[in-house]
Amino acid sequence: MAFWSLFLVASTPSIQVLLIGLLGAYLASGHSNILTASTRKDMNKIVFAVFTPSLMFANLAKSVTLEDIISWWFMPVNIAITFVVGGVLGWIVVKILKPERHLEGLVMATCSAGNLGNLLLIIVPAVCSEEGNPFGDRNSCSIDSFSYVSFSMALGGFFIWTHSFSLIKKDSKTYHDALLMNGNENSGINDKDQTKVPLLSHRTSSENKLSSWEKLKGTLHQIAEELMAPPTVAAFIGFFVGAITPLKYLVIGDNAPLRVIQDSVQLLGDGTIPCITLIMGGNLTRGFRKSLLKPMAIISIICARYVILPLVGIAVVKTAYELGFLPHDPLYRYVLMIQFAVPPAMNIGTMAQLLDVGQDECSVIFLWTYLVAALSLTVWSTVFMSILS
Repeated sequence: MAFWSLFLVASTPSIQVLLIGLLGAYLASGHSNILTASTRKDMNKIVFAVFTPSLMFANLAKSVTLEDIISWWFMPVNIAITFVVGGVLGWIVVKILKPERHLEGLVMATCSAGNLGNLLLIIVPAVCSEEGNPFGDRNSCSIDSFSYVSFSMALGGFFIWTHSFSLIKKDSKTYHDALLMNGNENSGINDKDQTKVPLLSHRTSSENKLSSWEKLKGTLHQIAEELMAPPTVAAFIGFFVGAITPLKYLVIGDNAPLRVIQDSVQLLGDGTIPCITLIMGGNLTRGFRKSLLKPMAIISIICARYVILPLVGIAVVKTAYELGFLPHDPLYRYVLMIQFAVPPAMNIGTMAQLLDVGQDECSVIFLWTYLVAALSLTVWSTVFMSILS
């Protein structure tokens, strides 16, 4: 298939994301003030607790089988490679550019943790819906794409809320410890922060006294909480129903006795993508604020995510396929490749807000990386499809 034809197929999803994101940015601006910060926060809770789990369950239960689960074993390995390579690149950026100490973890996290769920839910199915895509029938391609992306989201959430969260948590400790050492009157923090810092400092000093076993229990508890997140639980249930044939026949299909459950869940899941895109566009408006991050650091993050990582992804997936580790399905290999080319995970912004560190810097990084992603994802998606077609 001609490169230009593939480029047109790949550009449509990115343009859709850009247009809906711009609408979200307008709704969040002072001209409209509909998507306020509190509104986006409430919408995000609904997306997290209802829409996304519904979409994941509906598509996994419908399309996945036990054989599929076994054949997809390489995906967690692939995601782990993205985190390792991205983490190394982030570490190199930190050592060379030496950003503020409380921003080091943020730089490493944005280099290593990609948007492995929400954005792929928009991009991959949209590619399948385009006439002339190299992945075959649009209907079966769309169903398979949701299954692959749902699995990617479940795995990516686990990595992000363990590896990336630990990096941002370390930044938070560094930042608030520095505030305490400098004194509240010199740091310029407000009364709200003054009530937070001693509590955080007290908690940190207490944590230093914990035994190794207690620290291990804390880590295991954090992992368990991630595994109990609604999207992850929905993914596991979807896999379970899809893999157990009698259960699948009860829920899935025109003649299934409980098909109304699947239809209802699918209806809820259809609201996921537009809500996610609007929220993402609204959140990017924070990126116009001032930050302590050097422009060269942002450029380095962009180079790591959109130049080096995609090249590594091509090499990893091609090698794994030649060694017989991957099924023949080109759509599956496309998803593995695109996992190396996505912008930073939006969950990093949630962590920065939760731990009260680097929020403005995080917004600036998101603004520029997601603007560049509109072109970068189109180009790399075209390259990936040309390799696989």
